[in-house]
Amino acid sequence: MFNHAIVRKIGKSFVNGLTTSDLGNPNYEKALVQHEAYVEALKRCSVKVTVLESDERYPDSTFVEDTAVLTPKCALVTNPGAESRNGEINEMKEVLKDFYDTIEYIQSPGMLDGGDVMQVEDHFYVGLSTRTNEAGALQFKDIMGKYGYGTTIIPLKKFFHLKTGVNYLGDNNLLVAGEFINHEAFSSFNQIIVKEEEEYSGNCVRMNDCVIVPKGFEGTKKKIEDLGYTVIEVEMTEFQKQDGGLSCLSLRF
Repeated sequence: MFNHAIVRKIGKSFVNGLTTSDLGNPNYEKALVQHEAYVEALKRCSVKVTVLESDERYPDSTFVEDTAVLTPKCALVTNPGAESRNGEINEMKEVLKDFYDTIEYIQSPGMLDGGDVMQVEDHFYVGLSTRTNEAGALQFKDIMGKYGYGTTIIPLKKFFHLKTGVNYLGDNNLLVAGEFINHEAFSSFNQIIVKEEEEYSGNCVRMNDCVIVPKGFEGTKKKIEDLGYTVIEVEMTEFQKQDGGLSCLSLRF
């Protein structure tokens, strides 16, 4: 069960953020509307949402997931792999002190983005990507081991972040797309396969009794509904342009 979520409002500098999508420039006003709808979706899942003010210094800072990994036992502040984003963790450290007594840190030369970390009960999967290196992943494994968590490290071949293409829905159900379909690391799960043309919808968020999904991907939506989950759709077009998915926009704990 989740009780809290942390989000950050979008700054006008958002339109100048990092991206590899080649989908065009995001519309700032439209992104604001979509972000507000996202926050309302979180509230529908019975969590208290802490909304941080926008930070124009960091165009990508609305993607708060990359700054931390939050567990029932500790918070871990990451060391984001993009140099332009590294300063985002400074304020997040202070925010997390309101919620956690125990805070751990990834240290350079280790790099870790929260989008590369997926928790499944008492086990973590960490992707090696352009934003998370082996040093960061090994630090993460050592830190979480102190709290009784196991960690599996998975090199990525294509996806931007691990959770771009694999997300745990609970009840042993795993949403998988692209390179993670039939991946040996996930062989014990009931895999819900995302079609190639709906690959973006591989990033969904299980929040208590609901699953938040990006709007416009009917095949994925139906598969999740067929498993008995209540689905909440949120428009994500402007965040997709900036390489962002649903999970990127919040820290959930």
